[in-house]
Amino acid sequence: MNAFWDLLVFLAALVYGYLEALVKLFVPARRKSVSGELVLITGAGHGVGRGTALEFARRQSRLVLWDINKHGVEETAAECERLGATVQAFVVDCSKREEIYRAAEKVQKEIGDVSILVNNAGVITAADLLSTQDHQIERMFEVNILAHMWTTRAFLPTMMKNNYGHIVTVASAAGHFVTSYMVAYCSSKFAAVGFHKALTEELSTLGKDGIKTTCVCPVFINTGFVKNPSTRLGKILEIEEVVKALMEGIVTNQKMVFVPSNQRLALLFERLFPERALNVLKKMTEVKFDAIIGQRSTQ
Repeated sequence: MNAFWDLLVFLAALVYGYLEALVKLFVPARRKSVSGELVLITGAGHGVGRGTALEFARRQSRLVLWDINKHGVEETAAECERLGATVQAFVVDCSKREEIYRAAEKVQKEIGDVSILVNNAGVITAADLLSTQDHQIERMFEVNILAHMWTTRAFLPTMMKNNYGHIVTVASAAGHFVTSYMVAYCSSKFAAVGFHKALTEELSTLGKDGIKTTCVCPVFINTGFVKNPSTRLGKILEIEEVVKALMEGIVTNQKMVFVPSNQRLALLFERLFPERALNVLKKMTEVKFDAIIGQRSTQ
């Protein structure tokens, strides 16, 4: 009897979920204001980090910007200030846990409680696995996933106390789909997506429904980190496209944001299509770029 009742509850939830999704196609999502929020962005000296900082500045948020590049983060801060934002810039190496904790403590003592954390810092090495050096692999994991954990552990306690906040994970399509010559990078981004999902689940279990989470997964972006990317189908994204989708995800509390959105369909294809058909599809959509291939690592 219990199993039958559980089945009825599941079917009711399934129908309700589909109806809710249908309604959302026609009814605009409720949007929240980020005006006055204290926003901390890692990797803010370049690319998506800089673009995101500028967008928050336009929306009258207060900003704390971290980057390993002093010139880059100060340049971003100056641009945000010209838009009227209050900005504090810090030089922080997100591959170093102690440096993250020291900077986080300083922010909390001197500036205030971070209410929106954007874990954006990331590094990439394009090479086959045997050509990727040990320190490059370690750095990709230190920055692309471990830094997310250290920053979240630093700022989450206050969010938990207030049951209020938003944690953003800037991951990648490489956290869902694999690409040759990026074994370590894909592995670190799969970990970032897993971190977002597990954190979201844990916050729900703890009843902290006031803390929102968003994971952003773009395909290749024209930021210069990968040399000469090209694709037969689709396109290489511009920074502005990713920032627009990221901000939309934050203000509408979306849990998973794909850029472009048709990646959701690609995930479905990966589960439904036979391997032979998938291989043909991958060749049609494959992104090519300059990579180190066939050279052995010197460790």
